[in-house]
Amino acid sequence: MKLVVFGLTISSSWGNGHATLLRALFRQLIARGHHIVFFERDVPYYAAHRDLHELPGGKLIFYSTWDDALATARHELSDADVAMVTSYCPDGIAASELVWSSNVLRTFYDMDTPVTLSNLRAGEPLSYVDSRGLGEYDLVLSFTGGGALTALEEEMGARKVAPLYGSVDPDLYQRVAPNEYYRADFSYLGTYAADRQPALEKLFIEPARRLPDQRFIIGGAQYPQEFPWSDNIFFVRHLPPPEHPAFFSSSRLTLNVTRDTMKTMGWCPSGRLFEASACGTPMVSDMWDGLDEFFTPGEEILIAHSTDDAMAALQLSDGELSKIAAAARERTLSEHSASRRAEQLEQLLEGARQSEAVAA
Repeated sequence: MKLVVFGLTISSSWGNGHATLLRALFRQLIARGHHIVFFERDVPYYAAHRDLHELPGGKLIFYSTWDDALATARHELSDADVAMVTSYCPDGIAASELVWSSNVLRTFYDMDTPVTLSNLRAGEPLSYVDSRGLGEYDLVLSFTGGGALTALEEEMGARKVAPLYGSVDPDLYQRVAPNEYYRADFSYLGTYAADRQPALEKLFIEPARRLPDQRFIIGGAQYPQEFPWSDNIFFVRHLPPPEHPAFFSSSRLTLNVTRDTMKTMGWCPSGRLFEASACGTPMVSDMWDGLDEFFTPGEEILIAHSTDDAMAALQLSDGELSKIAAAARERTLSEHSASRRAEQLEQLLEGARQSEAVAA
């Protein structure tokens, strides 16, 4: 299968969760004999923080403007089996028109479904879908399950929808030797977001204030100067994916905080959950609908609603935390690996192809 994708970026993971997830998925698809071509607009912000310059076994095509890319895109689509447009693709509307006119299986992958639906309801324009919605696609995939799938059908006209959740590549994310630079009793890895800040202050910053002798660490980008640091909170400004295993492996416990739009919709697991669990690091998370479909609370993940809950998690013994981490890692390797997602994508594409053949 040849799959041509028009997306945001896979060349830079700077403040961008798409890159790590798509790299893992593409790596597994390529290993299974498929050919991937990814079109990415070459913009200064990502170019300055590029940590992938080519797609091993596939093709990464940079372009300056859509007009510059059009001829190459037509050529790549001429012998493709499947075309995919992803959310936040800066030229997604133009790419959609090209895909719709091509003789391929036409797919859309919304890796930001809560944001897409929120903006749609607010009447805010999107770069990757317009008033025509998603009805021209043969298959719409969503990073978010649950009620989001129904909303994509009812509000955006999608004809066939299915979840394709995030994942992790266990060949790249596994337990490694701790790094003293990242050593922490409690860690948090994530780009700064204003709508995560209240939960971060409750579940991470306040525990740090109460435990001045313990070491806390944050890794991420775009943190403002006025962030409420304390003397025992250390900061790593942007952590490229190859450093994530060392970061997690150096943490006694790590925190997941979900953005408001994703928490409201539910069934939207952060890739950090799968990364941390693959590295054998115990996790504590805020609660959202659908979380228990990915990890069992109390057995594979700890849930914190308050500062006291986070403090209680930090006070668990090493043995108790190790048991939780081992159970979460087993669940991730079984159900949330990139290899498993590649298999699911193959099955979804084959099902959509058969449906289109019957309809024709």
